[in-house]
Amino acid sequence: MADLTGANGTREVFKVVGKPNLPGLTAYAMATGVAKFGSDFTAPGMLFAKILRSPYAHARVLAIDASAALAIPGVVDVVLWDDPVFKTVGPDPMAGKKPSFLLNEAHKEGQEVGAIVVAESEALCEEALGALKIEWEELPFIVDIIKGLDPALPAIRGPEYDESGTYGPPSITSEGYPWMATHYPDDPPKTGNVSRSTLAQGDIDAGWEEADWILEYDVNIHDVVSLLPNPQASVARWSGKNMYKPGETLRIEGAVGRRGMIAQMYGLPEDNVIQEGLFQGGKYCDWGLRMSQEITPLLSKKLGRPVRCCNTREENFDMCVNERHARVKLGVKNNGLITAVEDDTVVDHGAPNSSEMTTYDRDWNGYYTLKCENIVQKYTIVDSNRSFMYTCGQFVPYSFDMVTVGLYLIGEKLGIDPTEIARLNLHGPDSQKDTRPVPSFEACLEEGKRLMNWEWHPAGTKRLSDGRLHGAAFRYQMCPRHAFMKYFTKLEYRGGVVHFPTQGPIAGWFGTECFTMIAAEELGVGYEDICVDYDYRAQHTDEAGGSDGVTGHGWIVKECANILKRKILEAAAKEARVTTDRWGPVEAPKPPSPLTGCSADDLDIEDGKIFVKSDPSRFIPFSAATGDTLTAEYGGNSPKAAWSSHFGRKLDTMNTSWCEVAVDDETGEVEILKYLVVIDPGKVIRRTSLESQIDQVVYFSQGAQLLEEYILDPETGVRLNANMTDYRKPTTLDVPVVDKGVLETRAGNGAYGASGIAHNLANSHILITAIHNATGVWVDPPATPDRVIKALIPLAANESPRR
Repeated sequence: MADLTGANGTREVFKVVGKPNLPGLTAYAMATGVAKFGSDFTAPGMLFAKILRSPYAHARVLAIDASAALAIPGVVDVVLWDDPVFKTVGPDPMAGKKPSFLLNEAHKEGQEVGAIVVAESEALCEEALGALKIEWEELPFIVDIIKGLDPALPAIRGPEYDESGTYGPPSITSEGYPWMATHYPDDPPKTGNVSRSTLAQGDIDAGWEEADWILEYDVNIHDVVSLLPNPQASVARWSGKNMYKPGETLRIEGAVGRRGMIAQMYGLPEDNVIQEGLFQGGKYCDWGLRMSQEITPLLSKKLGRPVRCCNTREENFDMCVNERHARVKLGVKNNGLITAVEDDTVVDHGAPNSSEMTTYDRDWNGYYTLKCENIVQKYTIVDSNRSFMYTCGQFVPYSFDMVTVGLYLIGEKLGIDPTEIARLNLHGPDSQKDTRPVPSFEACLEEGKRLMNWEWHPAGTKRLSDGRLHGAAFRYQMCPRHAFMKYFTKLEYRGGVVHFPTQGPIAGWFGTECFTMIAAEELGVGYEDICVDYDYRAQHTDEAGGSDGVTGHGWIVKECANILKRKILEAAAKEARVTTDRWGPVEAPKPPSPLTGCSADDLDIEDGKIFVKSDPSRFIPFSAATGDTLTAEYGGNSPKAAWSSHFGRKLDTMNTSWCEVAVDDETGEVEILKYLVVIDPGKVIRRTSLESQIDQVVYFSQGAQLLEEYILDPETGVRLNANMTDYRKPTTLDVPVVDKGVLETRAGNGAYGASGIAHNLANSHILITAIHNATGVWVDPPATPDRVIKALIPLAANESPRR
């Protein structure tokens, strides 16, 4: 695939796109602390709100006596779950089914439930919460998903959360993309706390018959906390005056995302919602608003004053990976070719209204990159009270981790380098029947081997000079691009300058910078020559799904810029035909233009000059094209991508990850000696953004595999380490230097042949696999020193290592 359907998709010369170290438009504001996030906003006469949170894993509020709280001076109101005011607001359109805004039933410890207190200060809110007399009904809970399989356990969810009988709507398509499905018609009905779903293709029995031997192994993935660094918060106030549109106006800051979401919730025209704040803070594929970001307009309306609500860090402990246990069975021929795949996974469904995108891999997954077409994936989905999943998941699709371990184990059994096992099993560019090599994969593989000085060795056979065990591992993945979202861009030539209006919010991948670079490239001007106008009324936003969306959305920007470029050239040619200048009644001859006699087809733009293509010495400054205002708009879908329209059965841009570790078999300490990512994004748009995306997912993957562990009390279901001290996130002292090899095959079909990178690099098992290569034993993540030592004990006792 390539960018063949749009303007200049095969451009060969780039003067802006791909250039390193172009500054972020808002980087200075963020680096100096000038940037304002939701928790930074205030308003005159502002009240503070705090929401009651459940101390139980699953409980119902039966009654609340708020008289003592209301008697505290400075406490303004206590709003209970059954207050009629909640009937005036709808659910968050991005959060799925939600029976009511504030419930009297909590499905996890720490969930908002039952009551909201409003006072003159946050301290008074805390005091008022403590003064509430609450009658609780403790309910059955599940925090161990394996125990949750027991059919004798009582159901922990009512039917209002499972209208279809399983866990999602019965539709199997979303605007033509079946991978968005959350339920398949042939799935059996839900029983108790368990739903089941099966994805199958090919003839699994024929696959087993063709195999020479069977490989069975487990891949266990624990849940990982997202821990957003900027607490979710909002400040809202109402006004009857709107300088742009008549009617009631809501001004809200901190409710990041398109303001249309809040407008929809409160039944307002979008033009009547003002949200000028640009900064949403660190988040990863996290599309849902928290109640602290949704509730303030309602409270402000009820009380007639601005209201602020802000979560604490402890209240931000939501999942970005949910627990799963996969039992994988592969049919394998003696040369290492896989003939059958059976994946039987038990997965945590989380508390109600968790993101369904983390449940299972749907129709797009790593198994479909194999030549093997005989694949069965069985998912057993267990309702739990562990936590919420607000994100679409770092490891999606999870099956690439199962493939990583499987290819490694086949190589281990046969004594063959796993990279060669991967090469043997990866299908060709066009289908699973295609036996040709994938050029992008081959390039990434060879570059990775070169940069790593790759020398494979069997498990447990190599020690370093300091006595530690040496291990190495490799994995591959597709470079994804969404292409399922509709995008819009507007560019305007005004006063000799190109203006690019965008509403924000600013996201971590600096998407607006990428779009500005594309616009500058197509218009023949410098990056600094594009004036970005941050305006909450603008239709454009860079909330486009990270690098995946940047390359698709960037294609829309590219098309828009070429529309504007044509208008500028036409206006410049028209202006060159004017022979007189007029000032009121005075008319005077106009000096001949260097472009005289030229049509728009005769002209081009480069380096800020509009010039005659046949004679570049004839030019005018870009800013002198015309005194008119010219506008270009373009919107819709970018070309469908291999990732989201073929689900892994077509392969264009690929990547490989590599690591080396040293394991001290006396202390259990694991050190990452080298971590390398070789990536082919098709075409680099903004290298700084690309490199920081790579760093982010590698740091995340390291934390998930070596450090992070979410601990719940099995007796009570409450969290035991919901803080930044006891929950160990990687710091700058922990993370390795990530080496990077960046290739550009132009094989994608986003802007200039680009694809994304983002979450495809996140993984749960490359380091775990390297530890096995060092020691010969498996350690389920997190591979903390005590777990490594425990796994090594059977070896020390000359026993067979476990798996």
